[in-house]
This record gives sequence, C-alpha cells and structure tokens, in this order.
Amino acid sequence: MSRWDGAQRLLARVLPLPMRTTLGLVRRPQYSYCMWQAARLAKRLGLDRISVLEFGVAGGNGLVAIEAHAEEIRRTLGMDIAIYGFDTGGGLPAPVDYRDLPYHWRAGFFAMDQPRLRRRLRTAQLVLGDVRETARVFHDRTPAPPIGCMFHDLDFYSSTRDSFQILEGDAARFLPRVFNYFDDIVGNEVALYNDFTGQRLAIREFNEAHPTRKFAPCHHLVRRRPRVWHQQIFVLHDFAHPRYNAFISQEDQQLPLR
Repeated sequence: MSRWDGAQRLLARVLPLPMRTTLGLVRRPQYSYCMWQAARLAKRLGLDRISVLEFGVAGGNGLVAIEAHAEEIRRTLGMDIAIYGFDTGGGLPAPVDYRDLPYHWRAGFFAMDQPRLRRRLRTAQLVLGDVRETARVFHDRTPAPPIGCMFHDLDFYSSTRDSFQILEGDAARFLPRVFNYFDDIVGNEVALYNDFTGQRLAIREFNEAHPTRKFAPCHHLVRRRPRVWHQQIFVLHDFAHPRYNAFISQEDQQLPLR
C-alpha cells in the first residue's frame, strides 16, 4: 500500500461524508452528494424519512453504495432512508427506435443476478418489471416516504421517459426540490449524447410538458473543483409544491455598513 493510499483510507475514516464526497473518497460520490443534500433539505423541512430511487439497477453496485451512504446519513442526520431499485431484472430490452441509441445499446446488456443481489442487499427493495408499469403504479402500491433523490441509469430515451410517470400526482409524494443524477447525458465519442435522443430528450420533453415541475442543472457546482458528474446533477423543482417557499436558509442575514 502506498503512502497516498494509506492517507486516503485514513481520511475516509475521519472526514464527514460531504467532505469525502468533494474529495472523491467515497463510492459513487454523485450518489452521496444527492442523498446528503436531499436529507439535509428534508431535515430543514422537519421530516425524518425520505425515499431514494435508482432506475436501472443492473448488477446492483449502485444499490449497495446507496445502502452504505444511507446508513451513514442516518447516523449523522437522524434521517431514515427507504431505498427502491427499478429494473427489468433481465437486462436492457430491445431499443424502440433511434432515440434509444441502438448504435450504442443492445438488448440484454446489464443483466442482473437476482439471487446474488438479494443476498447482498440489507434494506433496499427491488421493483422489477417494465418501468412503464412499475413507475405508473408505484405510489398506489407502495407507502413510501417523500422522494428526495433519484438516480437515472435506464440508458434509453423510452425507458427514461416512462420512468418519469413516477413524477406525476400529489406533491406530498416528493420534496419540493428533488436531487437527480442522470448517468447517460455526457458520454463519449461513441455515445454522442445529444438533446434529440436519449435521456437529454426525455428531460427536455418533461420540462416542456410540465409548467410547474422542471428539471434544472445545478449551476452552483461550477464553483467547485470540476468533476464530470457535476454536469449530470439536476434538481427537479416543483414550483407549485405547498412547501416550495418554506424558508430553509440561514437566519438573520445582514451586511451592515462599515
């Protein structure tokens, strides 16, 4: 083990989760960032439970990381986190058309070993099936606490669009601002993600169809040491949410004349 590796391990034991996230000393820092911010918002709103959703579980490494982050957040903030993972259980379906990027994705990619994953999970619940159905009926069938953040890794335009059905309905099902990570909006020279296909198109169409619910990027992240995942964090703003205007900032902000 190198001296730097030893220092990283020491820092990982003593630094709080937000600082380790900034330094990249946690698994999936984009997940820990969204979860911490959602939990902090919920706490300031007087809540003690939230839900975290992952769309596109694949082998399950994301859910395992979510469980670890959730346990640390519970110990630190006293926030309980219910975790739900949406997946077909059998890998990607066949692409519907060009918007699903069939030059990049193929049916059967990212298959799940269900028995092995279930043995590994401690609290997360798998929601298996076609997301067109599972997202549509989730709120009716699951007494979940308000959704605080969501991780989107369904790859396709069509699947991402269908998963957005979960964002319909009663505002009480969500925090007024929901933190989101989209895995498939940056990519590389093969993927060539753009605003007319894939997840970017699904985001744009959702925003166009919803006057008071909008996905927006987190502009404040440009002030920090740049990470690729900073470009992949969006917040769903529900401007009509009854608690959207609830004050959560620092009290008594003044700049007296000197």
